Amino acid sequence: MNLTLHVWRQAGPDAPGKMVKYDARDISPDMSFLEMLDVVNEGLTERGDVPIAFDNDCREGICGMCSLMINGVAHGPMKGTATCQLHMRSFKDGDTIYIEPWRARAFPVLKDLVVDRTAFDRIIQAGGFITAPTGGAQDANSVLISKESVDDAMDAAACIACGACVAACPNASASLFTAAKITHLGLLPQGQPERYHRALAMIEQMDLEHFGNCTWHGECHEACPKEISLDTITRMNRDYIRARTLGTRS
Repeated sequence: MNLTLHVWRQAGPDAPGKMVKYDARDISPDMSFLEMLDVVNEGLTERGDVPIAFDNDCREGICGMCSLMINGVAHGPMKGTATCQLHMRSFKDGDTIYIEPWRARAFPVLKDLVVDRTAFDRIIQAGGFITAPTGGAQDANSVLISKESVDDAMDAAACIACGACVAACPNASASLFTAAKITHLGLLPQGQPERYHRALAMIEQMDLEHFGNCTWHGECHEACPKEISLDTITRMNRDYIRARTLGTRS
């Protein structure tokens, strides 16, 4: 396959950026999208040019590092797929592909396609810790949890904090990410003691990070590689209202 790439290049946070055209030649349809970028970078390095900076780590759809807008779509055209899991057979020979970083005030560009997502870390930190008894482990059967709660908690815990929800949202809201983190603990016994304080603290931190408000477009769910349900946002809002009603801060 031969492709034409238009890639966002930006030397640093305060430097001006622009789209730069590159040719990607002899690309195997079996390559992942990141492997294709590796090939392009090898060519740039051989010519003495600066390679394209992009985030990656596990390349197995687990770490959430691969954060790219591909032809205006977070993670590209395949639903429920992270960029590192996207294969070049999803494109046609001769295609033109536009590659950009996440675009959100809370995710400033560091270099090229790399953005600063530490705002997510601060939201998680605001949630504090769960309460867990010390000593020997309890017998699993002694803590009864409904299958529905377990399934919903596990589905929410699948969030890999990639930021696609923010990138896809017209308001750059982090509600789906924050709701997933609040939900997976709020549905389990270990998360109950701090449940309402956690929701209040994490939502307040989300607002401090300058993410936008949720107006229920649903684009976050459509872009999420783990297909986190919008129901998590409903649960988050319910816990937040309860926390404000109770006036709890502990």
